[in-house]
Amino acid sequence: MGACSDDNNSQPTPDPEPGSTSRYVIASTPVGSQQGVADYLLTASDLTQGTISTVGQGIEQDGSYRYYVTHKGKFFSLLYGQGNPGAVTTYTVDDKGALQKTSDFQAETVQVFTTAKDDILTIKVPRSGNESASWFRINADQSKIVGEGQVNIVKLAGNGERAHFTWATQVGDKIYAPYMSIKGVAPDAFGTAYPDSSWIAVFSYPSMAYEKTIKDNRTGFLGSYFNNGLAVDETGDVYAFSPASASNSGTPTSTKPSAFLRIKAGTTEFDKSYFFNVQEKSGGYKIANQTYLGSGKILLYMYGTVNTATGNKKLAIADLSNQTFTWVTGAPNVIASSSASYNNNTVSEDKKSVYVGINTEAGSWVYTIDIASAVAKQGLKVEGGAITAIVKVK
Repeated sequence: MGACSDDNNSQPTPDPEPGSTSRYVIASTPVGSQQGVADYLLTASDLTQGTISTVGQGIEQDGSYRYYVTHKGKFFSLLYGQGNPGAVTTYTVDDKGALQKTSDFQAETVQVFTTAKDDILTIKVPRSGNESASWFRINADQSKIVGEGQVNIVKLAGNGERAHFTWATQVGDKIYAPYMSIKGVAPDAFGTAYPDSSWIAVFSYPSMAYEKTIKDNRTGFLGSYFNNGLAVDETGDVYAFSPASASNSGTPTSTKPSAFLRIKAGTTEFDKSYFFNVQEKSGGYKIANQTYLGSGKILLYMYGTVNTATGNKKLAIADLSNQTFTWVTGAPNVIASSSASYNNNTVSEDKKSVYVGINTEAGSWVYTIDIASAVAKQGLKVEGGAITAIVKVK
């Protein structure tokens, strides 16, 4: 591939359309590359049409398994070092819409990252051995670590297993961190004897002092490994989904359905009057992950009995308030390497559409899904690579 290998160089990129102020970063892994080869970062001002390519373009990331987040007008690329420290690279977008690297520093490999006030909060969660998870506050303006601490996850679980945080979300002045209960012992580290319970640890912020755990037994653990289980609507209500995917020694053990729970704004308990049984509404499918769209609507990645939570997905749009469920039409099933919720599938400026990267045997495209009708339309084509992320920077 004739792509740039020096990430101090910005890629050729067309000027934004007249009147357009948005800029999107599309991460793409070159087609035909070996597993673990780094993404290339491309930029675009319009995701509904046209073509971009990794061939001779893009900023190569120095290391595989990158994850992305945007905050305070900056684009952050975090390297998952598989246990080793990884780079956190910060970019801004210049007047021509190209990425420019502004900083690069080493940080611990983490499994959780989220925006919180002026920071990016990251959490390193050991699945065995060390009994404490480590958290780090990276100030987005300074692009450096400004605070850190630990949480004893064995003590937090309180059941002989380990609390393994699936994600974290700012809710008011708190951090809500859902967790799985896992055994943490090979060869079944992610197995559990508690498949049908839900937990959210509540921390104050920025001190990250533990306050309480919110519990429920109507569904299973919330979110999953690297998948955000929480969505906060415009009123401050928190919606939490379970994939109902617990197992023990390789055998599925969840007996409760894949569903949404709710925590009303201003409270720190689950609303016992609310239970959105998505598995029933979808005809037996379960939720793998989600992207909140606004006004109570949410994009769901669904998996069925023939697939696992890491296999191919069908897309749907649900209304959390009305508890309605609609399959998306006009788009192929999403394969496992497509853009995921932690890589910020992006809602359009007018809040009427959501952009989703879908890779197929025929190629890779950004699909535009109309939120009201749940109808998808093929848009920007990404040549020479499989889409791994779509992030709106400005």
